[in-house]
Amino acid sequence: MLRKGRFAGLAGRYDRAIWIRLVGTALTTVANFMIRPFMVLYLYDKLEGSVLLPMLIVGLQPLTSMFVGLWGGGLADKYGRKPLMIGALVVNALAMAGFAVSEELWHFALFSILNGVGMSLFYPAANAQVADIVGPERRAEVFAALHAAFNVGAAFGPMLGLLVFTWEPKIVFAFSAVTFVAYLALVLRYIPETLPARTAGSGADAAGATAAGPSERLTFRGHGLLFAMTGLVVPISLLYAQVETVLPLHLQTMFADDYKMMLTTMLSMNGLIVMLLQIPVARWTESWATHRVVLLSYGLLACVALGYGFAPWFALLLFAEVLFSFGEMLSGPHLQKAVSMIAPEHMRGRYFSVYSMNMQLSRGLGPVAFGVVFELWGGGAAFGVIAGLLLVAGIAQYALVRGISKPRSAAGKGALKPAAET
Repeated sequence: MLRKGRFAGLAGRYDRAIWIRLVGTALTTVANFMIRPFMVLYLYDKLEGSVLLPMLIVGLQPLTSMFVGLWGGGLADKYGRKPLMIGALVVNALAMAGFAVSEELWHFALFSILNGVGMSLFYPAANAQVADIVGPERRAEVFAALHAAFNVGAAFGPMLGLLVFTWEPKIVFAFSAVTFVAYLALVLRYIPETLPARTAGSGADAAGATAAGPSERLTFRGHGLLFAMTGLVVPISLLYAQVETVLPLHLQTMFADDYKMMLTTMLSMNGLIVMLLQIPVARWTESWATHRVVLLSYGLLACVALGYGFAPWFALLLFAEVLFSFGEMLSGPHLQKAVSMIAPEHMRGRYFSVYSMNMQLSRGLGPVAFGVVFELWGGGAAFGVIAGLLLVAGIAQYALVRGISKPRSAAGKGALKPAAET
Protein backbone atom coordinates (compact mmCIF):
# COMPACT_ATOMS: atom_id res chain seq x y z
CA MET A 1 0.00 0.00 0.00
CA LEU A 2 2.84 2.36 0.81
CA ARG A 3 4.49 1.74 -2.56
CA LYS A 4 1.15 2.20 -4.30
CA GLY A 5 0.62 5.47 -2.48
CA ARG A 6 4.06 6.72 -3.43
CA PHE A 7 3.45 5.82 -7.07
CA ALA A 8 0.11 7.62 -7.03
CA GLY A 9 1.77 10.65 -5.46
CA LEU A 10 4.43 10.69 -8.16
CA ALA A 11 1.86 10.23 -10.92
CA GLY A 12 -0.22 13.07 -9.52
CA ARG A 13 2.70 15.45 -9.24
CA TYR A 14 2.33 16.56 -12.87
CA ASP A 15 -0.62 17.11 -15.17
CA ARG A 16 -1.30 14.24 -17.62
CA ALA A 17 -0.22 16.46 -20.52
CA ILE A 18 3.20 16.84 -18.89
CA TRP A 19 3.55 13.06 -18.50
CA ILE A 20 2.73 12.62 -22.19
CA ARG A 21 5.42 15.18 -23.02
CA LEU A 22 7.91 13.30 -20.83
CA VAL A 23 7.15 9.93 -22.44
CA GLY A 24 7.05 11.31 -25.98
CA THR A 25 10.26 13.27 -25.51
CA ALA A 26 12.15 10.25 -24.19
CA LEU A 27 10.81 8.06 -26.99
CA THR A 28 11.69 10.36 -29.88
CA THR A 29 15.06 11.50 -28.56
CA VAL A 30 16.38 7.95 -28.25
CA ALA A 31 15.94 7.64 -32.01
CA ASN A 32 17.19 11.19 -32.56
CA PHE A 33 20.42 10.56 -30.67
CA MET A 34 20.97 7.35 -32.61
CA ILE A 35 21.30 9.65 -35.64
CA ARG A 36 22.70 13.01 -34.53
CA PRO A 37 26.29 12.13 -33.50
CA PHE A 38 26.89 10.17 -36.70
CA MET A 39 25.00 12.17 -39.34
CA VAL A 40 27.94 14.43 -40.20
CA LEU A 41 30.32 11.46 -40.35
CA TYR A 42 27.84 9.57 -42.56
CA LEU A 43 27.56 12.48 -45.00
CA TYR A 44 31.32 13.11 -44.75
CA ASP A 45 31.96 9.59 -46.04
CA LYS A 46 29.27 9.83 -48.72
CA LEU A 47 30.73 13.09 -50.01
CA GLU A 48 34.27 11.72 -50.13
CA GLY A 49 35.80 13.80 -47.36
CA SER A 50 34.11 17.18 -47.93
CA VAL A 51 33.78 19.13 -44.68
CA LEU A 52 31.54 22.04 -45.71
CA LEU A 53 28.87 20.14 -47.66
CA PRO A 54 27.88 17.92 -44.70
CA MET A 55 27.82 21.04 -42.51
CA LEU A 56 25.49 22.74 -45.00
CA ILE A 57 23.14 19.75 -45.14
CA VAL A 58 23.02 19.44 -41.36
CA GLY A 59 22.53 23.21 -41.07
CA LEU A 60 19.45 23.27 -43.31
CA GLN A 61 17.19 21.86 -40.58
CA PRO A 62 17.88 24.54 -37.96
CA LEU A 63 17.97 27.34 -40.54
CA THR A 64 14.53 26.29 -41.73
CA SER A 65 13.37 26.09 -38.12
CA MET A 66 14.61 29.60 -37.50
CA PHE A 67 12.64 31.17 -40.34
CA VAL A 68 9.47 29.09 -39.95
CA GLY A 69 9.61 29.63 -36.19
CA LEU A 70 9.17 33.37 -36.69
CA TRP A 71 5.46 32.71 -37.33
CA GLY A 72 5.08 29.26 -35.77
CA GLY A 73 4.70 30.67 -32.26
CA GLY A 74 2.08 33.14 -33.47
CA LEU A 75 0.07 30.28 -34.95
CA ALA A 76 0.16 28.51 -31.57
CA ASP A 77 -1.14 31.67 -29.89
CA LYS A 78 -3.90 32.09 -32.48
CA TYR A 79 -5.07 28.55 -33.30
CA GLY A 80 -4.02 26.64 -30.20
CA ARG A 81 -1.21 24.44 -28.94
CA LYS A 82 -2.59 21.02 -29.88
CA PRO A 83 -3.15 21.59 -33.64
CA LEU A 84 0.42 22.84 -34.02
CA MET A 85 1.84 19.91 -32.07
CA ILE A 86 -0.15 17.42 -34.18
CA GLY A 87 0.89 18.98 -37.47
CA ALA A 88 4.51 19.16 -36.41
CA LEU A 89 4.67 15.48 -35.43
CA VAL A 90 3.14 14.47 -38.78
CA VAL A 91 5.79 16.49 -40.61
CA ASN A 92 8.61 15.03 -38.49
CA ALA A 93 7.40 11.47 -39.13
CA LEU A 94 7.33 12.13 -42.89
CA ALA A 95 10.83 13.63 -42.77
CA MET A 96 12.29 10.61 -40.96
CA ALA A 97 10.53 8.22 -43.37
CA GLY A 98 11.99 10.28 -46.20
CA PHE A 99 15.52 9.94 -44.81
CA ALA A 100 15.00 6.16 -44.73
CA VAL A 101 14.52 6.05 -48.52
CA SER A 102 16.97 8.82 -49.47
CA GLU A 103 19.83 8.05 -51.82
CA GLU A 104 20.88 11.36 -53.38
CA LEU A 105 22.36 14.40 -51.71
CA TRP A 106 19.34 16.55 -52.56
CA HIS A 107 17.10 14.00 -50.87
CA PHE A 108 18.90 14.57 -47.58
CA ALA A 109 18.70 18.34 -48.10
CA LEU A 110 14.94 18.20 -48.78
CA PHE A 111 14.07 16.09 -45.76
CA SER A 112 16.39 18.10 -43.55
CA ILE A 113 14.34 21.18 -44.47
CA LEU A 114 11.09 19.28 -43.80
CA ASN A 115 12.41 18.18 -40.41
CA GLY A 116 13.20 21.80 -39.63
CA VAL A 117 9.61 22.81 -40.36
CA GLY A 118 8.31 20.20 -37.92
CA MET A 119 10.69 21.14 -35.12
CA SER A 120 9.93 24.85 -35.43
CA LEU A 121 6.18 24.26 -35.14
CA PHE A 122 6.32 21.79 -32.25
CA TYR A 123 8.51 23.28 -29.53
CA PRO A 124 7.10 26.83 -29.20
CA ALA A 125 3.58 25.38 -28.91
CA ALA A 126 4.66 22.61 -26.51
CA ASN A 127 6.66 24.94 -24.26
CA ALA A 128 3.84 27.50 -24.22
CA GLN A 129 1.56 24.66 -23.10
CA VAL A 130 3.82 24.10 -20.07
CA ALA A 131 3.41 27.74 -19.11
CA ASP A 132 -0.37 27.41 -19.62
CA ILE A 133 -0.85 24.52 -17.17
CA VAL A 134 2.05 24.80 -14.68
CA GLY A 135 2.25 27.49 -11.99
CA PRO A 136 5.24 29.82 -11.95
CA GLU A 137 6.66 28.28 -8.78
CA ARG A 138 7.08 24.86 -10.46
CA ARG A 139 7.98 25.74 -14.03
CA ALA A 140 11.73 25.36 -13.53
CA GLU A 141 11.15 21.87 -12.13
CA VAL A 142 8.90 20.86 -15.05
CA PHE A 143 11.31 22.22 -17.65
CA ALA A 144 14.03 20.31 -15.82
CA ALA A 145 11.96 17.12 -15.96
CA LEU A 146 11.49 17.57 -19.72
CA HIS A 147 15.21 18.14 -20.08
CA ALA A 148 15.87 14.95 -18.12
CA ALA A 149 13.52 13.06 -20.45
CA PHE A 150 15.39 14.53 -23.40
CA ASN A 151 18.59 13.13 -21.96
CA VAL A 152 17.18 9.61 -21.83
CA GLY A 153 17.87 9.75 -25.55
CA ALA A 154 21.27 11.29 -25.01
CA ALA A 155 22.17 8.50 -22.56
CA PHE A 156 21.14 5.50 -24.64
CA GLY A 157 20.80 6.77 -28.22
CA PRO A 158 24.50 7.22 -29.10
CA MET A 159 25.47 3.71 -28.01
CA LEU A 160 22.57 2.21 -29.94
CA GLY A 161 23.47 4.43 -32.88
CA LEU A 162 27.07 3.23 -32.85
CA LEU A 163 25.76 -0.33 -33.21
CA VAL A 164 22.92 0.26 -35.67
CA PHE A 165 23.56 3.51 -37.57
CA THR A 166 27.06 2.49 -38.60
CA TRP A 167 25.61 -0.85 -39.80
CA GLU A 168 22.43 0.28 -41.60
CA PRO A 169 21.30 3.94 -41.24
CA LYS A 170 17.94 3.31 -42.95
CA ILE A 171 16.80 1.20 -39.98
CA VAL A 172 17.46 4.09 -37.60
CA PHE A 173 15.53 6.58 -39.76
CA ALA A 174 12.58 4.17 -40.01
CA PHE A 175 12.63 3.64 -36.24
CA SER A 176 12.63 7.39 -35.69
CA ALA A 177 9.57 7.75 -37.96
CA VAL A 178 7.76 5.12 -35.88
CA THR A 179 8.53 6.98 -32.63
CA PHE A 180 7.05 10.20 -34.02
CA VAL A 181 3.89 8.32 -35.04
CA ALA A 182 3.64 6.86 -31.52
CA TYR A 183 4.07 10.33 -29.99
CA LEU A 184 1.41 11.65 -32.38
CA ALA A 185 -1.05 8.99 -31.19
CA LEU A 186 -0.45 9.97 -27.55
CA VAL A 187 -1.01 13.67 -28.28
CA LEU A 188 -4.19 12.98 -30.23
CA ARG A 189 -5.62 10.76 -27.52
CA TYR A 190 -4.56 12.35 -24.25
CA ILE A 191 -3.43 15.99 -24.56
CA PRO A 192 -6.15 18.68 -24.34
CA GLU A 193 -6.05 22.18 -25.79
CA THR A 194 -4.62 24.62 -23.23
CA LEU A 195 -4.68 27.97 -25.04
CA PRO A 196 -5.89 30.51 -22.43
CA ALA A 197 -9.59 31.33 -22.77
CA ARG A 198 -8.95 35.02 -23.29
CA THR A 199 -7.45 34.23 -26.70
CA ALA A 200 -9.26 31.00 -27.57
CA GLY A 201 -12.83 31.83 -26.51
CA SER A 202 -15.80 32.75 -28.63
CA GLY A 203 -17.90 35.86 -28.95
CA ALA A 204 -17.05 39.55 -29.00
CA ASP A 205 -14.80 39.48 -25.97
CA ALA A 206 -12.73 36.63 -27.37
CA ALA A 207 -12.55 38.29 -30.78
CA GLY A 208 -11.27 41.46 -29.20
CA ALA A 209 -8.72 39.57 -27.15
CA THR A 210 -7.52 37.71 -30.22
CA ALA A 211 -7.12 40.93 -32.10
CA ALA A 212 -5.12 42.41 -29.28
CA GLY A 213 -3.12 39.23 -28.78
CA PRO A 214 -1.87 37.28 -31.80
CA SER A 215 -1.97 40.38 -34.03
CA GLU A 216 0.34 42.26 -31.66
CA ARG A 217 3.81 42.55 -33.17
CA LEU A 218 7.00 41.49 -31.45
CA THR A 219 9.28 44.50 -31.84
CA PHE A 220 12.77 45.10 -30.47
CA ARG A 221 11.56 48.25 -28.74
CA GLY A 222 8.56 46.65 -27.07
CA HIS A 223 10.17 43.31 -26.23
CA GLY A 224 13.86 44.12 -26.03
CA LEU A 225 14.40 42.00 -22.93
CA LEU A 226 13.37 38.84 -24.79
CA PHE A 227 15.63 39.57 -27.75
CA ALA A 228 18.57 40.40 -25.47
CA MET A 229 18.19 37.17 -23.49
CA THR A 230 17.88 35.19 -26.72
CA GLY A 231 20.99 36.75 -28.24
CA LEU A 232 23.07 36.09 -25.15
CA VAL A 233 22.13 32.39 -25.17
CA VAL A 234 23.58 31.96 -28.69
CA PRO A 235 27.13 31.07 -27.46
CA ILE A 236 25.66 28.19 -25.40
CA SER A 237 23.83 26.96 -28.49
CA LEU A 238 27.02 27.30 -30.55
CA LEU A 239 28.74 24.91 -28.17
CA TYR A 240 25.88 22.42 -28.54
CA ALA A 241 26.02 22.74 -32.32
CA GLN A 242 29.75 21.98 -32.47
CA VAL A 243 29.28 18.82 -30.40
CA GLU A 244 27.25 17.46 -33.32
CA THR A 245 29.46 18.77 -36.13
CA VAL A 246 33.02 19.97 -35.47
CA LEU A 247 33.71 17.80 -32.39
CA PRO A 248 33.44 14.43 -34.22
CA LEU A 249 35.87 15.64 -36.88
CA HIS A 250 38.19 17.15 -34.26
CA LEU A 251 38.25 13.88 -32.31
CA GLN A 252 38.96 12.01 -35.53
CA THR A 253 41.94 14.29 -36.12
CA MET A 254 43.24 14.01 -32.56
CA PHE A 255 42.59 10.36 -31.70
CA ALA A 256 42.31 8.52 -35.04
CA ASP A 257 40.70 5.08 -34.75
CA ASP A 258 39.17 5.46 -31.28
CA TYR A 259 37.18 8.63 -31.95
CA LYS A 260 33.75 7.04 -32.51
CA MET A 261 33.82 5.12 -29.25
CA MET A 262 35.16 8.20 -27.43
CA LEU A 263 32.37 10.40 -28.80
CA THR A 264 29.74 7.79 -27.97
CA THR A 265 31.06 7.41 -24.42
CA MET A 266 31.10 11.16 -23.84
CA LEU A 267 27.56 11.71 -25.12
CA SER A 268 26.14 8.72 -23.25
CA MET A 269 27.82 9.79 -20.01
CA ASN A 270 26.42 13.31 -20.39
CA GLY A 271 22.94 11.97 -21.05
CA LEU A 272 23.07 9.60 -18.09
CA ILE A 273 24.27 12.30 -15.67
CA VAL A 274 21.58 14.76 -16.77
CA MET A 275 18.87 12.10 -16.79
CA LEU A 276 19.65 11.11 -13.18
CA LEU A 277 20.50 14.49 -11.67
CA GLN A 278 18.55 17.14 -13.61
CA ILE A 279 15.47 17.19 -11.36
CA PRO A 280 17.44 17.07 -8.05
CA VAL A 281 19.72 19.85 -9.29
CA ALA A 282 16.71 21.95 -10.36
CA ARG A 283 15.08 21.57 -6.93
CA TRP A 284 18.38 22.23 -5.16
CA THR A 285 19.00 25.45 -7.10
CA GLU A 286 15.37 26.65 -7.12
CA SER A 287 16.09 28.95 -4.16
CA TRP A 288 19.35 30.30 -5.62
CA ALA A 289 19.47 33.76 -7.14
CA THR A 290 18.85 33.22 -10.85
CA HIS A 291 21.65 35.53 -11.98
CA ARG A 292 24.17 33.51 -9.95
CA VAL A 293 23.01 30.24 -11.51
CA VAL A 294 23.32 31.82 -14.96
CA LEU A 295 26.86 33.10 -14.37
CA LEU A 296 28.02 29.76 -12.96
CA SER A 297 26.58 27.84 -15.91
CA TYR A 298 28.27 30.05 -18.49
CA GLY A 299 31.59 29.72 -16.65
CA LEU A 300 31.33 25.92 -16.60
CA LEU A 301 30.50 25.79 -20.30
CA ALA A 302 33.45 28.04 -21.17
CA CYS A 303 35.72 25.53 -19.40
CA VAL A 304 34.06 22.75 -21.40
CA ALA A 305 34.81 24.49 -24.70
CA LEU A 306 38.48 24.80 -23.74
CA GLY A 307 38.52 21.14 -22.72
CA TYR A 308 37.03 20.01 -26.03
CA GLY A 309 39.53 22.08 -27.98
CA PHE A 310 42.77 21.37 -26.13
CA ALA A 311 42.47 18.23 -23.96
CA PRO A 312 45.33 15.87 -24.94
CA TRP A 313 43.89 12.87 -23.06
CA PHE A 314 40.53 11.14 -23.05
CA ALA A 315 40.33 11.44 -19.25
CA LEU A 316 40.29 15.25 -19.55
CA LEU A 317 37.59 15.04 -22.19
CA LEU A 318 35.49 12.98 -19.78
CA PHE A 319 36.05 15.58 -17.05
CA ALA A 320 34.97 18.30 -19.50
CA GLU A 321 31.84 16.26 -20.23
CA VAL A 322 30.99 16.18 -16.51
CA LEU A 323 31.31 19.99 -16.42
CA PHE A 324 29.17 20.16 -19.54
CA SER A 325 26.45 18.14 -17.80
CA PHE A 326 26.29 20.47 -14.80
CA GLY A 327 26.45 23.59 -16.96
CA GLU A 328 23.59 22.23 -19.04
CA MET A 329 21.50 21.35 -15.99
CA LEU A 330 21.94 24.82 -14.54
CA SER A 331 21.40 26.92 -17.65
CA GLY A 332 18.47 25.34 -19.50
CA PRO A 333 15.61 25.16 -16.99
CA HIS A 334 16.38 28.48 -15.28
CA LEU A 335 16.62 30.42 -18.54
CA GLN A 336 13.41 28.83 -19.84
CA LYS A 337 11.66 29.72 -16.60
CA ALA A 338 12.89 33.32 -16.96
CA VAL A 339 11.37 33.49 -20.45
CA SER A 340 8.05 32.10 -19.19
CA MET A 341 7.99 34.74 -16.43
CA ILE A 342 8.53 37.73 -18.72
CA ALA A 343 6.14 36.47 -21.43
CA PRO A 344 2.63 38.03 -21.54
CA GLU A 345 -0.02 35.30 -21.32
CA HIS A 346 -1.32 35.91 -24.85
CA MET A 347 2.21 35.84 -26.35
CA ARG A 348 3.77 32.79 -24.73
CA GLY A 349 3.95 30.85 -27.98
CA ARG A 350 5.72 33.70 -29.76
CA TYR A 351 8.09 34.30 -26.86
CA PHE A 352 9.23 30.68 -26.87
CA SER A 353 9.38 30.79 -30.66
CA VAL A 354 11.78 33.74 -30.57
CA TYR A 355 13.79 32.23 -27.71
CA SER A 356 14.18 28.93 -29.58
CA MET A 357 15.78 30.84 -32.45
CA ASN A 358 19.03 30.92 -30.49
CA MET A 359 19.45 27.18 -31.05
CA GLN A 360 18.29 27.28 -34.67
CA LEU A 361 20.61 30.18 -35.51
CA SER A 362 23.57 28.43 -33.90
CA ARG A 363 22.87 25.03 -35.46
CA GLY A 364 22.18 26.64 -38.85
CA LEU A 365 25.11 29.02 -39.21
CA GLY A 366 27.51 27.66 -36.58
CA PRO A 367 28.49 24.44 -38.39
CA VAL A 368 29.39 26.33 -41.57
CA ALA A 369 31.21 29.18 -39.82
CA PHE A 370 33.14 26.95 -37.45
CA GLY A 371 33.64 24.36 -40.18
CA VAL A 372 35.66 27.02 -41.99
CA VAL A 373 37.59 27.80 -38.78
CA PHE A 374 38.23 24.07 -38.33
CA GLU A 375 39.55 23.67 -41.87
CA LEU A 376 41.81 26.70 -41.59
CA TRP A 377 43.07 26.59 -37.99
CA GLY A 378 41.82 23.37 -36.40
CA GLY A 379 39.43 22.39 -33.62
CA GLY A 380 41.39 24.18 -30.88
CA ALA A 381 40.77 27.54 -32.53
CA ALA A 382 37.06 26.79 -33.07
CA PHE A 383 36.43 25.86 -29.45
CA GLY A 384 38.69 28.64 -28.16
CA VAL A 385 36.53 31.24 -29.92
CA ILE A 386 33.38 29.71 -28.40
CA ALA A 387 34.96 29.78 -24.91
CA GLY A 388 35.63 33.51 -25.30
CA LEU A 389 32.07 34.18 -26.48
CA LEU A 390 30.69 32.25 -23.50
CA LEU A 391 32.67 34.32 -21.01
CA VAL A 392 31.55 37.64 -22.51
CA ALA A 393 27.92 36.57 -22.93
CA GLY A 394 27.83 35.08 -19.41
CA ILE A 395 28.80 38.36 -17.81
CA ALA A 396 26.23 40.24 -19.89
CA GLN A 397 23.46 37.71 -19.17
CA TYR A 398 24.32 37.89 -15.45
CA ALA A 399 23.84 41.65 -15.48
CA LEU A 400 20.62 41.39 -17.48
CA VAL A 401 18.97 38.72 -15.30
CA ARG A 402 20.13 40.43 -12.11
CA GLY A 403 18.53 43.65 -13.32
CA ILE A 404 15.15 42.08 -14.08
CA SER A 405 15.12 40.10 -10.84
CA LYS A 406 14.80 43.18 -8.65
CA PRO A 407 11.56 44.64 -10.02
CA ARG A 408 10.01 41.16 -10.28
CA SER A 409 10.87 40.11 -6.76
CA ALA A 410 7.77 41.95 -5.52
CA ALA A 411 5.53 39.61 -7.57
CA GLY A 412 5.83 36.92 -4.92
CA LYS A 413 6.29 33.21 -5.18
CA GLY A 414 7.37 32.07 -8.61
CA ALA A 415 9.09 35.33 -9.52
CA LEU A 416 12.71 35.34 -10.41
CA LYS A 417 14.84 35.05 -7.31
CA PRO A 418 15.67 38.55 -6.00
CA ALA A 419 19.18 39.81 -6.47
CA ALA A 420 19.37 41.36 -3.01
CA GLU A 421 21.73 38.75 -1.60
CA THR A 422 24.73 40.02 -3.50
